[in-house]
Amino acid sequence: MNSAFASWKIYLAILFGLSITAYLLFNSLNQTHFIQTKQYGTHCWKDVNHNNKIDYTDSKEFYFCKNGTFKQEELSDIITEISWTSSSIFWLFLAFLCMVGRDFAYMLRIRILTKKQLTWKKAFNVILLWEFASALSPGVVGGATVAMFILNKEKINLGRSTSIVMITALLDNLFFILLIPFVFCFISSDMLFPNATWVDKSIALVFWGGFGIIALVCVLLFLSVFVFPKGIGQLLYKLCHIPFLRKFQGKMVSLQHDLQLTSTEMKQENKRFWLGSFGATVLSWTCRYLVINCVLAAFLPISFFNHIFILGKQLVLWIFMLISPTPGASGIAEFAFGELMGEFSSSILLIVALAVIWRLISYFPYLIIGSILLPKWLQKKA
Repeated sequence: MNSAFASWKIYLAILFGLSITAYLLFNSLNQTHFIQTKQYGTHCWKDVNHNNKIDYTDSKEFYFCKNGTFKQEELSDIITEISWTSSSIFWLFLAFLCMVGRDFAYMLRIRILTKKQLTWKKAFNVILLWEFASALSPGVVGGATVAMFILNKEKINLGRSTSIVMITALLDNLFFILLIPFVFCFISSDMLFPNATWVDKSIALVFWGGFGIIALVCVLLFLSVFVFPKGIGQLLYKLCHIPFLRKFQGKMVSLQHDLQLTSTEMKQENKRFWLGSFGATVLSWTCRYLVINCVLAAFLPISFFNHIFILGKQLVLWIFMLISPTPGASGIAEFAFGELMGEFSSSILLIVALAVIWRLISYFPYLIIGSILLPKWLQKKA
């Protein structure tokens, strides 16, 4: 076992992880876009997909021509052309602090849910590795399975680890459900979904469909942890009758017992326990959402009402990231950001650049930190 975690293999794993991160970052910064120009244009536009809309990122819609009205630019060039003022640096620093606040709140929550069985250092490792797993997993999968493994490796039994992960999902979904009526107190659904085009109608359909699914999942999680933990354990045990899963039957018996024991303990927790857990959830998600508000405020004039409007837009953005089939919602997140936040600036490319800045703050750091942290953590737990 020790040879599997030799130092040179650990550093090789770190190098491999950082190489993947560098590749993803390089691809993001070297995306080619087309911008409209009154002089020195090199391309002309043709509506290939017949949607009566200029798709600035679709190279098929542009062709070389003399005295064209469009030219190519890479995203890295656009970012360097942005006016970087003291105000923009201040807002981006606030965005970074929001990310720190988000992770601190997650650490606080996991310590509350584990009754401080995890030290702050262990909570740091668990949360950062959890975020790393989420960054590498498709939105529809998430990092829940990896989270249970990480908690189990930190000497929290599998049944309790399973329950904790389910409760965090329950609290996250509950916050999302409660935030929607709060946002609609300030803005109307017609503002968020104007129904002007079939695209707007499709977005509204996806949003309300996603809301219904999240509400259903919330109910199922509550029933699983607090009402029918025995039924969930029995279901998992029966699944182990499948031939290639039979070797896990023994562990499932232990898991059934742990789930029921944890459920009994959770039912007996006081209000302070649940208020602390949900308060940490509110803080973490508020910080997560404020990152985009700060990034937009760094380069665009944003009023208080617009901040609330942006918050509403992010509810839609989160649904798209949640159903994304790509790791960490890569590509989908940037596209949805541009579609939803485009009305705050007449420059489509500026919005695209801000989408990349947002991901540089909220996504890529977890890939870098996780690539360094995971091999060393595994070596300690070997």
